[in-house]
Amino acid sequence: MSFLLRREEVLDAAGLAAMLEESPARAAQAILLAAGEGEVEAQALLGQILLDGQGIAQDQALALRWFGIAAGRGHLMARNMLGRCHEHGWGCTADASIAAQHYRIAADAGLDWAMYNLANLLATGRGVTADHLQALALYRRAAELGHAKSMNLLGRYLEEGQVCPADPLAAREWYRRSAEAGDFRGQFSYAAVLAGEGRIDEAVDWLEKALAGGNLNFLRVATQTLSGATDPRIQGMAAQFALRYAELQRG
Repeated sequence: MSFLLRREEVLDAAGLAAMLEESPARAAQAILLAAGEGEVEAQALLGQILLDGQGIAQDQALALRWFGIAAGRGHLMARNMLGRCHEHGWGCTADASIAAQHYRIAADAGLDWAMYNLANLLATGRGVTADHLQALALYRRAAELGHAKSMNLLGRYLEEGQVCPADPLAAREWYRRSAEAGDFRGQFSYAAVLAGEGRIDEAVDWLEKALAGGNLNFLRVATQTLSGATDPRIQGMAAQFALRYAELQRG
């Protein structure tokens, strides 16, 4: 089978996205070609598929290099991904302080994901001095740009009244928006609010959505939380979360 592609096919972002789903190897060949010709979006995308091993052999060090090339040309998500690589040690030695520098560049330029990632470091004091006020401000900026995970964490600050006045109504609204935007943690948070209001059927619906999208660590913690619920329908969800957790553990 020939993998020769027309130039217009290489540069068609929507076509590449579909190709990554249908034929990852063909998409990788297209991305390689476009990246080599200097297309910055393709260079960033090449970093991502190298990081994931999608249609191409996984190579975290090479992914780091391509993210660096695209970031140097002003690509904000590539800059954010440089931060991710340095935070987690993908293709390099983990260094949260270097990660914070990359996140800050992209955050200052307006990228919501970088705001969120930098806020996480500030909230936990990893690589930077812990600063909840700055973290809260960044979560708020990202949330106002539509970033679902930041909406949930902004809601948590407002619910707990941490470095800001407690505002349960505002917290509820941000949880709702996060849930509706598809964040599984936001869905869990919103379910907790609804359960507290006695709206159990709605709470269970959102818990089922969170269950479908949740990762391993979330499912573990959520199982423990749900086990202590007073309502039997909410408590009954704990078994489903535990089952899904076991399935993901088995791989």
